[in-house]
Amino acid sequence: MDCAFLSVGTELLFGQIINMNTVYLSQKLNMLGLNVMYHYTVGDNSKRLKDILEFALKKTDIVITTGGLGPTQDDLTKEIVAEVFDRNLILHEPSFERLENYFEKINREMTENNIKQVYMPEGAVIFNNDIGTAPGFGLEKNDKIIICLPGPPKEMKTMFENYVQPYLQKKSEYTIYSKVLHFFGIGESLLETKLFDLISGQTDPTLATYAKEGEVSLRITSKRRTLIEAEKSVLQMIKEVSQRVGEYVYSYDDEDFIEAVAKKLIKHNLSISLAESCTGGLFTSKLTDIPGISSVFDRSFITYSNESKIKELNVKKSTIETYGAVSRETALEMVQGVKEKTGSRICLAVTGIAGPGGGTEEKPVGLVYIAMMFDSEINCYEYRLKRPDRESIRNYSVLLMLNHINQALNEKGFGSQVSGVGNR
Repeated sequence: MDCAFLSVGTELLFGQIINMNTVYLSQKLNMLGLNVMYHYTVGDNSKRLKDILEFALKKTDIVITTGGLGPTQDDLTKEIVAEVFDRNLILHEPSFERLENYFEKINREMTENNIKQVYMPEGAVIFNNDIGTAPGFGLEKNDKIIICLPGPPKEMKTMFENYVQPYLQKKSEYTIYSKVLHFFGIGESLLETKLFDLISGQTDPTLATYAKEGEVSLRITSKRRTLIEAEKSVLQMIKEVSQRVGEYVYSYDDEDFIEAVAKKLIKHNLSISLAESCTGGLFTSKLTDIPGISSVFDRSFITYSNESKIKELNVKKSTIETYGAVSRETALEMVQGVKEKTGSRICLAVTGIAGPGGGTEEKPVGLVYIAMMFDSEINCYEYRLKRPDRESIRNYSVLLMLNHINQALNEKGFGSQVSGVGNR
């Protein structure tokens, strides 16, 4: 079945908010075996809304709308949908009771215009709003389906997962199963080259590469009659991909790099401490976003100045004077200072020139040193990053630090067993 999304709201057209609903819904619907064909956005205008809705219904089997279900005069979605499908709006008593209970619970008066939200098209399947006031609904006519969801992303996601997904699963003859692999250290073009025969000759499963700064992802998707068949097909392809480029995979489970590394640290109870200079606490910020990381993350030193490196990490003043703050020698003394102060099993230190100024011919912008100690083993790595700006250099430095941790964990047998593929 083919689907279209219709996002309703003038604020979307003005760029006042970012429309993340279509990203979420596209992913979810593809997983259900439904084909997402079009994305439309329309303002709060009844004629344009009706025109685009009728147009989308001619092109697809299912139209999903988000927004325009609220209590105000410019919330028009439900009224236009009822008009297009020639249905009357009637008070839905269970939703009215839920609305009354909602306002009573938050100890606020329910104004008269709120009742507008619980008038529903005759014959609609009602989807409760478990965290808001406006219910959604599904409406069918002549083999066409319209599903209306609220605009706020949290309300939309909760409603979709609790009510809409089960409703749609009954409409699809197929199940789609996907796994997303994440890579570091290989570019999208090289990855595609190494997998060229698999990609060019694909039928089922299908492979698609995606690139973002410093990383590449590969989505492997199978569309089969049963979930077991789809899972088996995807797993076989993952094994083939792993044999060719497995050394670059940091996650087989659609995780960000920081999530994948943190999960291993927590699982194996490996303590970690950091010293950051050019990244200015960026690594620390990302790490502390991970729930449960406090069980292994001891502390971080943001030693941006020379004085702080000397005072906090016992870097010798003579080392900085002789070799400079951005040098292999300073990075090694920084990480040794972290080890002495914390005793963490894994210690990292980074120092570099993020720019845009401060570089020289000998030490250009993008020069970065990363030192790492895993127990008593110590290493230092030099990079001359050709990145476009300060932010990119800092972000890529964090990815490099994560990569060194990940590689060390894998080499020492702390890799994750993933999807029957093996330790990576």
